[in-house]
Amino acid sequence: MRIAGRTAVITGAGSGIGRGTALALARRGCHLALADIDEAGLAETKALAGEQEVRITTHRIDVADRAAVAAFPEAVLEAHSGAQMLFNNAGVAVGGSFEQVAEADFEWLMNINFYGVVRMTRAFLPLLRAADEARIVNISSLFGLIAPPGQTAYAASKFAVRGFSEALRRELEEEGTRIGVTTVHPGGVATAIISNARVAPGLNGDEFEKRRAKMEKLLRMPPLKAGEIIVTGVARGRARVIVGNDAKFAALIERVAPVGYWKLLGKGLK
Repeated sequence: MRIAGRTAVITGAGSGIGRGTALALARRGCHLALADIDEAGLAETKALAGEQEVRITTHRIDVADRAAVAAFPEAVLEAHSGAQMLFNNAGVAVGGSFEQVAEADFEWLMNINFYGVVRMTRAFLPLLRAADEARIVNISSLFGLIAPPGQTAYAASKFAVRGFSEALRRELEEEGTRIGVTTVHPGGVATAIISNARVAPGLNGDEFEKRRAKMEKLLRMPPLKAGEIIVTGVARGRARVIVGNDAKFAALIERVAPVGYWKLLGKGLK
């Protein structure tokens, strides 16, 4: 897919993979409509991407807010005259087992990680249909390929993103549209998602901090590198992009042992 001269909408663009993706697109001459609830983070991303000669707008959008998402395409249309790429990247995490995580926190996570993707896709499909070529890029996770203990809410949301994306891809193909769908499965990317995670009420604080420290050690890949891998995959029209050797290895083991993979992977992670 041609990137230069196109316009991309990116949620969660104030930091992490969203920022890395925005910078990778800007370097290729892509105009940007950046969305996040973190206005300071958006301003920083815009300043970094603004080193390139592209049009950049920032929008404070909570993807859990139906009305705000529904109104967002009109703002993008007014500022950019259209959009050809949608990157659904915004995401959150909750620490704790299924029984420890409160129902309200489980729903909060699903409302952002999954329903945010659904809302944004529904809102922007008319703009994407108007383009000569377009692509929806949904950020799932390594935990959309494997499901470890302690990640019931997060894995549920990321498996849902994966299933939604694959079914939508086939629907759009059957319609004969020129809208492609890419599902991205990042492994350990050095973002703030763990440090910003909600803590389940039933989880011991010291226990959670130990888990958090262990998880953060696994987040090694710089977001800028992740963004480059994602955008390269989009430019090549890939249906699936797996980011990082850790995610590639886990995906391979899951294919070989789809039921018993955790017996192999769990030992390594511990």
